[in-house]
Amino acid sequence: MATAPIRHDAHTLLARHAETDPSAPFLLFEDESGRITEISYGRQVRRAEATAAFLARHGVGAGDRVHLMTANRPEFLDLLFGCARLGAVLVPVNPLSAVEEVAHQVADSRAVVSVTEPALRETVAAAAEGLPVLTTEDLVTGRPEAGPPAAPRPRPGLAAIMFTSGTTSRPKGVRVSHANYVRVGTAMREHLRVTAADRWLVTLPLFHANAQYYCVMSALVAGASVALTARFSASRWPRQVRTLRPTLASLFAAPVRMVLARSEPDPADADNDLRLVLFAQNLADAQAREFEARFGAPLVQLYGMTETVLPPFVNPLDERRRWDSIGLPLPGVRVRVVDSDGRPVPAGVPGELQVGGVPGVDVTDGYDGRPEESAALLAGGWLRTGDLVRLDAEGRAYFVDRAKDMVKRSGENVAASEVERVLNEHPDVLESAVHGIPDPVHDEAIVAHVVPLPGRRPDPGDILAWCRDRLARFKVPGHVVVRDELPRTSVGKIRKDVLRAEILSTP
Repeated sequence: MATAPIRHDAHTLLARHAETDPSAPFLLFEDESGRITEISYGRQVRRAEATAAFLARHGVGAGDRVHLMTANRPEFLDLLFGCARLGAVLVPVNPLSAVEEVAHQVADSRAVVSVTEPALRETVAAAAEGLPVLTTEDLVTGRPEAGPPAAPRPRPGLAAIMFTSGTTSRPKGVRVSHANYVRVGTAMREHLRVTAADRWLVTLPLFHANAQYYCVMSALVAGASVALTARFSASRWPRQVRTLRPTLASLFAAPVRMVLARSEPDPADADNDLRLVLFAQNLADAQAREFEARFGAPLVQLYGMTETVLPPFVNPLDERRRWDSIGLPLPGVRVRVVDSDGRPVPAGVPGELQVGGVPGVDVTDGYDGRPEESAALLAGGWLRTGDLVRLDAEGRAYFVDRAKDMVKRSGENVAASEVERVLNEHPDVLESAVHGIPDPVHDEAIVAHVVPLPGRRPDPGDILAWCRDRLARFKVPGHVVVRDELPRTSVGKIRKDVLRAEILSTP
């Protein structure tokens, strides 16, 4: 069935709600000091218009790319809406990016200007010689809300370029259209039943797809509000849930574990308005039960990538919800699970997840400036995720692993995630990461990195005995490394490439 054309964008959605009820709350921002700034829909439209005019005065026009490197703050959203108003393309990136990374982002995206925080200006300037570098401070002082209107924008097209994490290859810019944004916002509003009375708690980075796709866009489609924090803090999260009064929140599994481990339980924790908390990646049953009991809100697992835009799988909001499953196909999303030859596999057999949809509407239309890699990503009309899943008889999906994270052990395929689940159930373990390293006899040796719970110090021999009792012999790690923390991306994904390099470089 053909998908109806989508003519809205983030700015037109914002303006529509502002016209209906300009005083309705759009944003509550809590800064590092705990001070809260409130911005209504009406005021946010004025900020967006002024931001568009500010960019236009600095030479930005329709189709131009605007590099944005900042932590969570209201100006990020001003740029998102201002670029949509102007028809420019936002290129949001990790504020922790190093000079070499920034140089790649700017060159690869062909940005005409960069906006960053004052403290990061030197980093960007050093990486992109000759590129105009503005700061969020310039934005605030240089765009009076009564500024002249920006030039009319063209019909909605490309909205943003979001870079992949680059843990296995050079980061690539994923193309995200205005239609993509509206499509995912609409789908999430419908599935999660988001209304104007809802409020999202956004503690994950705004430059990441999770916060933009699932939270900000579903709020915009519904006319709901967003409670934004400067950063994720495990110790502050329980208090923020009480004081900012969100009804919805989104986390990864690692931040969920951090909240449980690094904040003291309080009888008041359940005094909140949460009706659900999205999460991605695996949680142990005990951790999920503890979180739900403490905060009185169900955990809803989903699966998605920057490239898929729509999350292919989300758990239902009824008795079919499971912690160990990534859920059922989101209504309107086509999925298939295939073997290495592209043939569908039966229920219970792992295979690569592939996602169908209209490029530029349901899924990305590719990587910016990379036609060959885009063609490979979307070959045959299916987006190839590179992730292995299995389906049960009811069509419910279970994440097996990234194809690149499968360990080849004596001719057998071992899913790192399966070993990690067993490790994470150990009473002394907070979290773990498993990867392979070359082995002259067994193809690959399995290495496990474990982070203990606060106050615990597990013995590697005890960890191995735990695994032997619960895993087939070929799945048991050959090495256990106890460490204080795991290297992560800005949204909490474990950098296994860093762990692997550390092991291989150890004499």
